[in-house]
Amino acid sequence: MIDLWSEPWFGWALGVVIALPVLLVVLTEIYGVLQRRESPAAKPVRLLRNFVVPVAAIFALLTFASQQSFDLTWVRVVGTVLGFLLILLVLSAFNVAIFGNAREGSWRERLPSIFVTLARLALILVGLAILFSWVWGADVGGLFAALGVTSIVIGLALQNAVGSIISGLLLLFEQPFKLGDYLDVGDVRGRVVEVNWRSVHIDTGNGIQIMPNSSLAGGSFTNLSQPVDGYVATVPVTFTTDDAPHVVLTMLSETASALPHLDSRSRPSVSYEGKASYTVSLPVTSPAVEGETVSLFLAWLWYAARRHDLGLDGDTTDPVNTRENVIEALGFVGPGLNLPQEDLDAVADSCRIEQYGAGEILQKAGIVPDCVRVVLTGVLELSVPYEAGRLRIGVVERGEFIGQAALTRQKTTTVVVASRPVTVLRVPSPVVDDMVHKHPSLARRIGETLDNRRSLAAAALAAAQASSGTIAL
Repeated sequence: MIDLWSEPWFGWALGVVIALPVLLVVLTEIYGVLQRRESPAAKPVRLLRNFVVPVAAIFALLTFASQQSFDLTWVRVVGTVLGFLLILLVLSAFNVAIFGNAREGSWRERLPSIFVTLARLALILVGLAILFSWVWGADVGGLFAALGVTSIVIGLALQNAVGSIISGLLLLFEQPFKLGDYLDVGDVRGRVVEVNWRSVHIDTGNGIQIMPNSSLAGGSFTNLSQPVDGYVATVPVTFTTDDAPHVVLTMLSETASALPHLDSRSRPSVSYEGKASYTVSLPVTSPAVEGETVSLFLAWLWYAARRHDLGLDGDTTDPVNTRENVIEALGFVGPGLNLPQEDLDAVADSCRIEQYGAGEILQKAGIVPDCVRVVLTGVLELSVPYEAGRLRIGVVERGEFIGQAALTRQKTTTVVVASRPVTVLRVPSPVVDDMVHKHPSLARRIGETLDNRRSLAAAALAAAQASSGTIAL
């Protein structure tokens, strides 16, 4: 009877039979835990469990347990497969260790996948070469030499194309800009719409400009979307030397602060350059809205300068705000308020006609008005502050007025915005007080209008709260 315990292969066979199932069970549990945690380490563990360990067990049985010669072809085939699987396992483990938990913005996260793929391919080729040299005794030195010479010849023949591709890969790695950013490259300025290995496509608004990566990598450009303190649009304006600088600075600052698309992290700034010249800096959310914001600012500035009797661009004329037009406007307003003509003529010098551009705010919520305004042309929109925005409650049309709280000295609850360019008659609070003292019925009418708008505001807020499920207390 053969004594199995004394056989040299028995220990290896017994070890494989016992260790293989235990190791597979342990790796299965580890893989399940990693998969539930969605860990990137689950992939190399699965490779180890499904392929590396079983093939390693077969190789151990063939070479150690059965004491087969390593020179046998099928033993070398199994050894080659095991070596290739070990190469894949090492690469997968390194990939998880280096790139598995890469933080956003780090070099590992920015590294283009093509670099990782090329490096992985090179390591696999080197590993296979070493493996074939060790297992099969192949001479790979000549192969490496041939590949080296071929690479040099191809590199010299395609140096321009390869240089552009390398520049593109370096740009992808450094990531000085991304899709959607606005670049200023000399005479080219626009939004990046595509980035590939060879070139960057920039939408200039008049077509797509294709910039070679080598030009960007070898030159300088400005990323307008990633400045340190946000993007700032600069607007130079001039007035007359008779305009007091502090008045102009205040008016410019108020007009700029009311613009949409401003960056909430900073505020507009105004500086006096001398000789009636000023510079307005507008921090906008993106270069994409620079043109729209500057255009709107200049439009609003035209109206604001005339309301403040300032000479924008040296023009001090205002053909709308004349005494004749004021008297005509008072004549339009008077009959509706039951005011005699003699009272209207007496206050003509204290009133004025103002113009507002579309989108301008005539009245903010939470302030005590210093005047009453009567709409002559255009339409105003009434709204109340609600959550993060405003809730529209109605409109103010020709012949109607705003700022009734100037009579009661109460804070306003509504916001009034010009839906389109409007013209209003501005009546100061002292003038309104005198008219009310002479004609008490005017106070009653103003009070009724004020109460009506407050009721509209309360009803609109209640309806909005009901639709959103909020209970008003």
